[in-house]
Amino acid sequence: MSADTEMEKNIKETSILEEYNINWTQKLGAGISGPVRVCVKKSTQERFALKILLDRPKARNEVRLHMMCATHPNIVQIIEVYANSVQFPHESSPRARLLIVMEMMEGGELFHRISQHRHFTEKQASQVTKQIALALQHCHSLNIAHRDLKPENLLFKDNSLDAPVKLCDFGFAKIDQGDLMTPQFTPYYVAPQIQSVFLGNIIPSPCSFSSEQSQTPSLSGAQEGLHLGLVLEAQRRHQKEKSGIIPTSPTPYTYNKSCDLWSLGVIIYVMLCGYPPFYSKHHSRTIPKDMRRKIMTGSFEFPEEEWSQISEMAKDIVRKLLKVKPEERLTIEGVLDHPWLNSNEALDNVLPSAQLMMDKAVVAGIQQAHAEQLANMRIQDLKVSLKPLHSVNNPILRKRKLLGTKPKDGVYIHDPENGAEDSNVALEKLRDVIAQCILPQAGKGENEDEKLNEVMQEAWKYNRECKLLRDTLQSFSWNGRGFTDKVDRLKLAEIVKQVIEEQTASHESQ
Repeated sequence: MSADTEMEKNIKETSILEEYNINWTQKLGAGISGPVRVCVKKSTQERFALKILLDRPKARNEVRLHMMCATHPNIVQIIEVYANSVQFPHESSPRARLLIVMEMMEGGELFHRISQHRHFTEKQASQVTKQIALALQHCHSLNIAHRDLKPENLLFKDNSLDAPVKLCDFGFAKIDQGDLMTPQFTPYYVAPQIQSVFLGNIIPSPCSFSSEQSQTPSLSGAQEGLHLGLVLEAQRRHQKEKSGIIPTSPTPYTYNKSCDLWSLGVIIYVMLCGYPPFYSKHHSRTIPKDMRRKIMTGSFEFPEEEWSQISEMAKDIVRKLLKVKPEERLTIEGVLDHPWLNSNEALDNVLPSAQLMMDKAVVAGIQQAHAEQLANMRIQDLKVSLKPLHSVNNPILRKRKLLGTKPKDGVYIHDPENGAEDSNVALEKLRDVIAQCILPQAGKGENEDEKLNEVMQEAWKYNRECKLLRDTLQSFSWNGRGFTDKVDRLKLAEIVKQVIEEQTASHESQ
């Protein structure tokens, strides 16, 4: 029986309210797909976490991949899944949704847990790392890349000293089929704003540690450093292979799994010292040339003040994970075999990270920087491949061919290329929205919110027939001219990414 069939078989269509009471007001956290709530099983009074997704193929794929991985003790378990119609207060009618009941993780997120330990030691950091690595090994053994490895997705089961840490949220997970031999971005796909990221003209996030007096490195540039070098190296390698300069390896040059390992390296670094490995001491809207060079070459330091008491083994595993070239980076098996995870030494030195993470602003800055870079990373995974117009069997284009276009003088002109051009423009407008969400830019006398409203108006004008986009704008309080409420830009970018995938899939299926 296939994984898809097994998942479908296990999804219940009876009402979840027959077996669970749901606390709609108590939220455990807010993922990209919305808040996670608390539910209580009526028969046992046991508490569980409830994640609710719109019932779409992408959501079912998330459930399928999570179910495939969830047998591991370091991955959050799925208890059961319901397919029910649910109507929220702001909606005019019920909508088909998946309700995913998961084990409750009472111990909180990784960095919060560290901040609660006044004496968080290197040995404890090593033990946490081993559990994360075991979870990744299980995913990778199933050929699944998680692609969203960040502190918020690493949760402790309870508040006990030996509580296990578990990986959650498979919203961005995918089967790594070796098809990502290079990051998939081309001039046909990437908006100019996004292209600038990969070409080095980066506008960093204004995230920084709040205290100007603090000597702790700024977070400005941290998100650019996480994966930029990997992207650039992959692009260079691909160009060489196309030119016949280097042979193509028989083993696919994959991208996704290696990104999980790079993220693990960043998390270890932050756990040990309390700040990211790539940073700038200068608060600015542009990255200095020397900092850009460090990011692209994977150059970082172990400042004496925080790292003098940290073992060489710990520094070694960080160095081997934060390699720009994936083929030089530790595999997940290499991580698990590394001496730092298997040492008999006491490693009872207290780490400086706990003290820094007591400052919620510091933690929020680290998390935002990491989340933004993960979003940047995943944007390139969108591959838009438009068919030649003559081979597309699209009802909208067929209608345009029959009617032609009508200029002001009323004369109909048959323009066979017009449909393809419109399709390209429609996708380009959506890409502009993603670019504005990820790397906000505004002209003189214009703020970033106004610019987002402007690019969204353009995208909506060319994509009015897309139900997913229409539903998305409704949920984001769009009034046709602008957003009336504050927008979660990362969430919006990810949904617009889904819109592009949906539109592209529609083109390819015609």
